[in-house]
Amino acid sequence: MPNGIFIDKEGTIRLLKQGFHVTNQDHVDAVKKLIRGEVEKVELEDQYYTPSNAPGSLELQLAQTKFKLAMEYSKRGDKEAALKELDEALLLDPDNFLIRKQRWYIRHPEKFSPTIDVEWQQQTLREEKEREAQQKGLECGPEGCEIPGTK
Repeated sequence: MPNGIFIDKEGTIRLLKQGFHVTNQDHVDAVKKLIRGEVEKVELEDQYYTPSNAPGSLELQLAQTKFKLAMEYSKRGDKEAALKELDEALLLDPDNFLIRKQRWYIRHPEKFSPTIDVEWQQQTLREEKEREAQQKGLECGPEGCEIPGTK
C-alpha cells in the first residue's frame, strides 16, 4: 500500500503513514492499538523518505485549509474552483499525495471507477514530478526524477 490512513467514526485522522505495509509489525500493531482504543493517535516515523525542503507549519496549515475548501467546492459541483484550490495547496505542500490524488480524481474520474488505475497514477506521478523538478531547476537522471516512497 502506498499509504495507510486510519479515520475514526467522527472523520478524524488517527494514523497517516506514507509507505504503510501490512507486513511491518509496527504498522499492524499501531492499527490494532487504534482499534482497541488504547491510543487516540499514532505517528509513525517515515524512515525511507524525508523531504529535503519540507514546508513549514504555516504552509502546511494553509495547504490543508485550501484542501478543505476544495472539497467543499467539489461537493457543490464547482470543479474549477476546487481544482484552483487544490493546485494552490499542492504548490504549498508538493509531497502531499492526498492533494495530488484529489486533483487527479476531479480531472479524471474514469481512472478511479469502477477500478483504480494504479499504473496510470504511477505514470502521472512520475510525469508531474519530472515537470516540477524541471521547474525548480533540478537535474533528473536517465531514469527520471526520484519519486517519494519508491526507494
